[in-house]
Amino acid sequence: MIYEVAEISVLIGQEEYFEKAVYKASQHFKEAKGCIGLKLERSIETPNHYRLIVGWNTVEDHMVTFKNSEGFKKWRELASPFFEKPPKVEHVKQVLEAF
Repeated sequence: MIYEVAEISVLIGQEEYFEKAVYKASQHFKEAKGCIGLKLERSIETPNHYRLIVGWNTVEDHMVTFKNSEGFKKWRELASPFFEKPPKVEHVKQVLEAF
């Protein structure tokens, strides 16, 4: 499994609306081939900064299958009006977990 990590800056004052939009859009992710799940994290120090973390079976499931789907179009329609700037996205794999 890999993780898509999207760093998203939201227009100040639009945070609540963005969170509701991501909640609505989450179904499109969960229905996508290869999607394992997702979570949205909000910065404490900079409350209009978020990290959307999506688990995928493969990078291709995200970059090819999902990005070319109606679900991706719906996600962007719901969330992008609240973006301050385009999200920064990268793919990572877990190499250590210690709690």
